[in-house]
Amino acid sequence: MRSGPAHHVLFLDAGAQMQCGVGQFTRRLAETIERLAPGTTTTFSLTREDGTAAEIWRAVGSAQNIVCNFPIVAWKRLIIAPLLALAIARLRGRRVILLQHEWAGLHWLRRLAYMPALLLADIIVMFSPLLQRQLAADPIVGRTARKCILAPLPPNIEAPAGITESRLYHRLARARTDGQLIIGHFGSIYPGKQPNALLGIGAVLAARGMRPLILYVGSFIRGMDRTKEEFYARAELLGIRDAVLVSGFVASDHEVFGLFSLIDAFCYPLDEGLSARRSSILACVQSARPVIVTGPAEDGEFDHHPRFRALIEHGTITLVARGANEAAYADAIMAALDRPAAHMPFDFDGWWADVARVIRAQFALRPSGEIAPNSAGQTPPART
Repeated sequence: MRSGPAHHVLFLDAGAQMQCGVGQFTRRLAETIERLAPGTTTTFSLTREDGTAAEIWRAVGSAQNIVCNFPIVAWKRLIIAPLLALAIARLRGRRVILLQHEWAGLHWLRRLAYMPALLLADIIVMFSPLLQRQLAADPIVGRTARKCILAPLPPNIEAPAGITESRLYHRLARARTDGQLIIGHFGSIYPGKQPNALLGIGAVLAARGMRPLILYVGSFIRGMDRTKEEFYARAELLGIRDAVLVSGFVASDHEVFGLFSLIDAFCYPLDEGLSARRSSILACVQSARPVIVTGPAEDGEFDHHPRFRALIEHGTITLVARGANEAAYADAIMAALDRPAAHMPFDFDGWWADVARVIRAQFALRPSGEIAPNSAGQTPPART
């Protein structure tokens, strides 16, 4: 008699060589669930070279639940193999749990490539009610929003014990000594984060004689748009091109937090407002520097995420009203710098344990094949 699946959950990833944020999230989530339930997880890597149909078939058969963090890696590099794995999982009666971090902010071609995964999933994990509403409004796959559950998003990186003083670190140190005000922005640069809006705020600060230096810790996402060209053109038009720095890829968390230590305040003007999916802001919070960001679109944005909500209530994150002009953000930055720091102790492992428990509650664990109740004591959504 053939034995059943050996593991509770199989995580699909793109291999240790892929150091993108999605890959890091997948690995840390798998490690956290393994700590909560030792011996229950395994991982299968899909790359351009590895992951034949036969290998995927065997890997999927080894577990009761298949977890895929979409996109599994840069979307143009690996599309078919993850979708094949999810299709095989459905064929073999395995439970498919899809983690979807964005929707309306994606390029339409990316959304088109991700749609089959949404249809194949039993459970779609999202990290913000805003994203769930965006998915529900989609004219093609909106009905899949019925399969959504909300999980609290943790930060992707943890403040290390020490820092690395890179060449850029020393450049920033000289700028601070010279009296410049360093305004930071962390994370990948793409249209959804409205990177050009911060340039306008920098121009207002410059007009007030504050001598800002706008530092983007991250790099531009490669795409079919002209985000990078438009960004620098906007900086030229505002007359602050020499006051803008983009770090590009930063090799380590020690180097990232070295740069953070020299930033006076972070600022995120967001058209959609702050949402519970902004892990880059959670990284910034760990620096103990003020974080100024646009207020959320809906009051209930953080109802599922008490740790994030506590940062706002404590004043660690300063909210600016949606629709406010650039001067209002400049005012908020200066006011935050004048106040005593409102930093809170940050339980990094606790944030990850929170999301791991919510996702683990969606697993099918019972030998009979019956679906275990989720964290709310309810049966998870049925397949559609």
